[in-house]
Amino acid sequence: MQATITDKDREMADFCLNKCPGCQKARKEQKGFMFWLVKVIEGGMCPYCKAYAKVYGRKAHEPVPL
Repeated sequence: MQATITDKDREMADFCLNKCPGCQKARKEQKGFMFWLVKVIEGGMCPYCKAYAKVYGRKAHEPVPL
């Protein structure tokens, strides 16, 4: 069963990708405090990180493929 991706999910995922300084830093550097923090909170607390994972099929701390 596949989850339906809504416009709200896309909006929230876009925020995580383009506007969230913590997630952007974590994806770029792949180390440090922000990486750890995003990795720890993304699945349980942050609705934007959850939407990112739902829309893009990868965790918010994982690097964007080139």
